[in-house]
Parts: sequence; structure tokens; C-alpha cells
Amino acid sequence: MSGRQGRGRGCGRPRMLLAGGLAGVLALAVGGCGLKSGSPMVDDVSPGSVGQGRPLEGASLTVTSKNFSENIILGQMIGLVFKAAGAEVLDRTNLAGSISTREAIVKGDADAMYEYTGTAWITYLGHAEPIVDPQKQWEAVRDADRANGVVWLPQSTLDNTYALAISRKNNEKYKLRTLSDAAALAKKDPSAVTLCVENEFASRDDGLPGMQKAYGMSLPASNIQKMDAGIIYTQVSKSDSCLLGEVYTTDGRIKAMDLTVLEDDKHFFPNYNAAPELNGKAFAEHPEIADLLNPVTAKLTTEVAQDLNAKVDVEGQDPHEVAKEWLIKEGFIKGS
Repeated sequence: MSGRQGRGRGCGRPRMLLAGGLAGVLALAVGGCGLKSGSPMVDDVSPGSVGQGRPLEGASLTVTSKNFSENIILGQMIGLVFKAAGAEVLDRTNLAGSISTREAIVKGDADAMYEYTGTAWITYLGHAEPIVDPQKQWEAVRDADRANGVVWLPQSTLDNTYALAISRKNNEKYKLRTLSDAAALAKKDPSAVTLCVENEFASRDDGLPGMQKAYGMSLPASNIQKMDAGIIYTQVSKSDSCLLGEVYTTDGRIKAMDLTVLEDDKHFFPNYNAAPELNGKAFAEHPEIADLLNPVTAKLTTEVAQDLNAKVDVEGQDPHEVAKEWLIKEGFIKGS
């Protein structure tokens, strides 16, 4: 899987490419920037509500992220907080895929990143079934990953998972609120429910086949169109070919295109809550990292992520600057 399961600051404006899979809405492809070896974070930032007394003075820490907008923004947040707290920070964000970032944390090539609990539980720890309760899933990940030398700090409510969405205009007619409502409509009027999805979602057990089974839906193949992720948002928003479309819950285009996300009322889709994932040795050496990142994580919601992602994916802003602006606005750090 790519994206969240597979999901830096560039040397200029990032070039946006469609990324498939669970996590990824848009990946940022930055060529020739030397991100594999990393580059020093040089921002002139100082403590705000976190980092008072500069507890990381003298520390050298490396941050990483996957190569899609949201995770890059989150990785930049960690780096900026560390920098404000006195650390020298090496920026190794924008690595390709989940495996690269995971290995960097486990091996100690990177010290910190934001990872997703569902990715850890299913992809890294090898469990077929997600845990429905998000807190219990985080606890299970935290406890199991200790054996791998990985520390998990408390999670955010930011949940970047699958969902189905409908345009506000179309929903004035159908008034759908939940996936159960969509299933009831499909049963009552099968021709009304047309669906646009990615190829991968159409075939995954934790995608369309499993969702239909969980909700008792049975859409005819003629009602299902397969296309790239980016096109789905446009089709749902501006055409009548897709009443519903597969989206990612933190995607900035949901608000930008005035889409309504249907509630997964049977809790079928796995939870992908973002939480700091740390190299155990780095955390043992600098346990004050928890006090630095916990307040930031507590402010990260799905809605916040939608807004921040839109600044990158819709408006074309630099992920680093988006992260910095938000941290300053929230008072966590101060700029020059």
C-alpha cells in the first residue's frame, strides 16, 4: 500500500502527485533535494507554551515523515517544536512509503515522526483485524511496539481513514447522514446509488467488498466506477456520475468542494489516529519530548488536518510554512 500505509520541505514549491492507498491523498514529489541524507532545520524559533527553558539544548535529533502532505506537515511540526526547545534538528521528512520511515525509527536513523495507529497495528504488527475502540487500539500498539524499541506518545483525535462522501447539493435530496442510510437507499432505489472509488479500494477486504458486507449493501457493478483518487473528489462535487465517492477523512478537498462525509456508524473502517512514534533510545535520553509533543498532539483533530492539508493540496502552500504558521498561531512556539 502507498499513502498512509505507504503516506519536507522541498527545494521550492512542491509538485503534487496523486497517491493511492489508505493514506494518501496527495504525495509531494521533490527531486534532488537531498532529503534522504537530510538537511538542517534553520528556523529562528523560540519557546512559546512548550519548550520553556529550552530542555533540548545541546541535543541533536532527526525527524522524519512519509511523502504525503499531511504527514509532512506533522513531521515539520515535530522538528519546529524540537528546534524551539533548543535542539539541532535534521529534517528527513518526505521519505517514500511507510516501510522507509518505520525502519528509520526502529534503527535509530530518525528519532521521531507522527505515525498512524491503524498502520502500526495492521501493517507493522501484522494483525488482520483492527480494534474498534481507538483508545484501545492505541494502547495495544503502544504495548506491542515496546518489544521493537519503539515508544508511542498519546494519540490525537485526527483520524485519517476511509469514508464515503456526497456533495451537499445532492444530499439536499437524499439527506444521507450515515453509511446505513446509504445502504437503505441502495436497497430502496438501487439505481440512485452510484459510487466512484479507487481500484485498490474496490478490491480490498477493508475497502468496498468488506463495507458492502458489513452494511448489507449489494451495488451492481454498473453502478461502480473506478478512477484515480483526485478525480473522485471532482466527480462527486461537480457531476451526477457519482452520488457517493471514496475519500480520506482528513483531506482538505472535503471542505473546499463542500462535501459531506457519511458517518461510519457500524465502525467498519480501521482507525488511523496520528500519534508521535519515537525511537526508544532517543526517548530514554530525552524523556522531556513527551511534555513538548503531548500538548501539540492534543490540538490535532480531523478538522484541523483538513484545514492544514487544504493549504498545501488546494492552495499550494509549503508544508513547512503551514506547520510553522499553525504552531505560532496556537502559541506553541514563537517566530522571529
